Amino acid sequence: MEKIKQPKGQSFRRAGSVILTASLFLFLWQGVVSLFAFPAFILPSPGQVAERFSRALSDGTLARHTAATLVEIILGLLSGTFFAVILGYFISRSKFLEDVLQPFLVASQAVPTVAIAPLLVIWFGPGIASKVLICALIVFFPVLVNTVVGLRAVPENLRDLMQSLQASRVQVMRLLELPASLPVLLGGLRVGATLSVIGAVVGELVGADRGLGFLINVGRGQYDTALVFVGVFTLVALALGLYGIVLLLEKRFLRWQEE
Repeated sequence: MEKIKQPKGQSFRRAGSVILTASLFLFLWQGVVSLFAFPAFILPSPGQVAERFSRALSDGTLARHTAATLVEIILGLLSGTFFAVILGYFISRSKFLEDVLQPFLVASQAVPTVAIAPLLVIWFGPGIASKVLICALIVFFPVLVNTVVGLRAVPENLRDLMQSLQASRVQVMRLLELPASLPVLLGGLRVGATLSVIGAVVGELVGADRGLGFLINVGRGQYDTALVFVGVFTLVALALGLYGIVLLLEKRFLRWQEE
């Protein structure tokens, strides 16, 4: 069947809507600052934040702390996704394993990560290990759930077909289960990619000597609110970038779904 092409102007409309929304946000922000005459340590203007961003970028501060946070995010996202997919596969194949592990998995989500982050920093130190572990823990559960749901949604008649063709377990997983569950799995990865940013920042706010969370702490302690905004906006950019990468992966690996 011929692939349905999207209108050429659709991407321009999306870009225009983003620019319009950002412009409206900046206009309202500047209006609030001008109307109430807030001092810079309470609410800096967009111009002051832009000037602080330029200074942090020119002296290398922003790049150094962004690189540290990005490494923690990527390592935590990859490790959390890896273990979640592996465990999710075995849980999807074994009802007994699900019954055994389910109470522990649910209990682990009942305790907020921010509450156990200080313990993890104490146990694993203020270095990168504790930040990666916090990221992995936050990413783990949504990816695990989506992996189990995706694998169990594979039609049984297709499994029977693979069995009739005498396919091995590896062939069934590679040719049937992984492609069929990939849409749901990537949906969980989208959630995990954004949550991983939260994990890194939580760890850095608890205890760190580098990273965007540390930079935000420095800005807060010095009443440099513009620097806090710089750190927050950089975190938003990282989250949007990771989300966009997952969307590109979906387009690449789910091309077979397009008509």
